[in-house]
Amino acid sequence: MLSLSRFLPELFGIFLVLACHRAWLAWFPSWRRWILASAALGVGGLLLNLPLVWSLLPPGPVFTWTRGAVILWGILACGTTGAMVLSRWMGRGEQPTDPGRRGVLQTAQSAVVAAPALALGYGTFVERRWLKQVEVNVRVPGLPKDLDGVRIAQLSDIHMSSFLSPDELAAAVDMANEFRPHLSVVTGDLITRDGDPLDSCLVGLKRLKSDAGVYGCLGNHEIYANCEAYAAEQAARLGMRFLRGEAETLRFGQARLRLAGVDYQKMHGPYLVGAKALQEPGAFQVLLSHNPDVFETAAAQRWDLTLAGHTHGGQVTVEYLNQHLNLARFFTPYVYGHYEKEKSHIYVTRGIGTVGVPMRIGAAPEVALVRLCAT
Repeated sequence: MLSLSRFLPELFGIFLVLACHRAWLAWFPSWRRWILASAALGVGGLLLNLPLVWSLLPPGPVFTWTRGAVILWGILACGTTGAMVLSRWMGRGEQPTDPGRRGVLQTAQSAVVAAPALALGYGTFVERRWLKQVEVNVRVPGLPKDLDGVRIAQLSDIHMSSFLSPDELAAAVDMANEFRPHLSVVTGDLITRDGDPLDSCLVGLKRLKSDAGVYGCLGNHEIYANCEAYAAEQAARLGMRFLRGEAETLRFGQARLRLAGVDYQKMHGPYLVGAKALQEPGAFQVLLSHNPDVFETAAAQRWDLTLAGHTHGGQVTVEYLNQHLNLARFFTPYVYGHYEKEKSHIYVTRGIGTVGVPMRIGAAPEVALVRLCAT
């Protein structure tokens, strides 16, 4: 039976959004003021999501959800503004005299205006919690026989914070263990900011089970929280190894799998400097990199497989309308799924948690299984 207390942070955030939105409707009756204020809220919400801003603000669930509610409010205000403009456009011209037709038009206008709020509620309460198991087969010509069928479970972007509970992480770990993987990996962003429960996250990950062990790499949020060294040291004490410009050779029968990991690679800088030296001749080369925009460099260096996260699959995406309607595509063409380039492969997972806003639309959280297959 679900406990109401589990949903108190979400209820607080939604209540704050709706209360502010009600005041918003009363304070900005003018269309010009409405549009300008909507834009201001949207920009303000984005600014609150910048690491430089929120790193200066106090941690804690109340403030985290307040910040998230402000961002959601900005999204809702912008969405409602656009919906009301569309509604007015639908009703422009001569109004129908037939009561039935007039009622249909008014109902359609009301539905358009309500759509942003419904989407917000769905993304916060439904899809954000809709954790899935996803399996992908990576077909590699010439794959050594003893690596054919090797299963790699991947967790990423946990963002353990007020937006993700220990019980939700435990469910993800259980899903990963259900795959009975030969190898388990964690590709960064264990938490979101300084003050988040990093130790609790690592203890939860300790339950991961696989034949060859649990390995990982670190993400950009470990840099923001200034906890890279601590995370790696504590993980080692718990039996996990985070590879920081390091590599290890894993044996599967007569085959060797060379597993390497790098810290978060800063955008637009030189990628994977020195990573080529981590490879081992004759082995199947696997690279753990939090951000997937390194893939072209990884392909040039002839990494056979790269595992990444970082994008959350866009977190809020409407790619069923157009594949480019996704903010993550401003940063990388490798947003979600399996890509291949010059005989190199990458799998980019949507990850588990959220950042900025406790919402996912069109990008449900996932626990991934990557299966190596010979062709």
